[in-house]
Amino acid sequence: MMNKLAFRIAIPLAVILFIVIILLTNRSPFGKDNSSFAIDEGKDISKIEMSSGRQKLTIEKKGETWMINNKTEARKNGINLITRILKEIRIKSPVSSQLFESEITAKNVQPVKVRIFEHRKLLKSFLVYKTQSNIYGNIMKIRESSKPFIVCIPGFDQDIGSEFMLNELYWQSYTIINLLPSEIESVSFENISDPGSSFRITGQNPHFTLSGAEGVMNGWDTLLVGRYLSYFARVPFESWALDLTGEERSRIISGSPLYRIEVKSTGGKSTVLTLWPKMSGSKGNEKVDSDRLYGKTGDHDELFIMRYFDIDPLIKRKSYFFTR
Repeated sequence: MMNKLAFRIAIPLAVILFIVIILLTNRSPFGKDNSSFAIDEGKDISKIEMSSGRQKLTIEKKGETWMINNKTEARKNGINLITRILKEIRIKSPVSSQLFESEITAKNVQPVKVRIFEHRKLLKSFLVYKTQSNIYGNIMKIRESSKPFIVCIPGFDQDIGSEFMLNELYWQSYTIINLLPSEIESVSFENISDPGSSFRITGQNPHFTLSGAEGVMNGWDTLLVGRYLSYFARVPFESWALDLTGEERSRIISGSPLYRIEVKSTGGKSTVLTLWPKMSGSKGNEKVDSDRLYGKTGDHDELFIMRYFDIDPLIKRKSYFFTR
């Protein structure tokens, strides 16, 4: 009799225990509705909308190309990174109400609202509060009333918050000049500190003209001129200097540049690239950065950061073109 009673009690207990285990296994410790940021596996991201106040930016996949606000093609490495973030983000740690108050509310940090779509279907939406309070550069919420969290990508200890950028320039190709030698009408290189080393190239191979401050020069190597022009096939920069204040930007632009390069295409477009020194180090202990410098063209008001590694092939003295 006791065995039958025990059996009857054991069966519903086992069922209840099984249900509890299933619920706990599939439930986030913070509540899925409050903490599920990542796109589910197998879903195809086709559109990302970001907005903050009156600013809004849409990146949408059109065939194999991603377009920015339906106008400009987005750079591939930027798309690869943001889609990786959206698929792999995980909670690093919860944020206390006191920390959220001091770092976000008190500083009036406005969130970036992010919405991710698979075609017309909304997959996820959440709020990104950009902050320097942690190395991941963010505190995120699913919605205003949800719990706040610091979010990261496992094994990626970098600022994730900065990738949720509404400036169109940030998503465009980081290429200043992209011309084949046959597409170049002329190149002028000006060394501000050493005008005597400046030069100008005009014409097409093999009918080049090389000039300096003293006028047209002779005795230079046509192959070296052709090689120099080939370096304009792709001139990249590293990133936009969007974190500069208006005062810092004005101070840089009003200072004396290092170099100025003007390239005219056979199609009539002229690109003038001006380069300034970049300072590095803490305030009061700054020195000239030997790896990077600031650049600007007439196409945009913003400054960008260039690596010497990328621009060095274009920084030549006129003596470079003479065979030693």
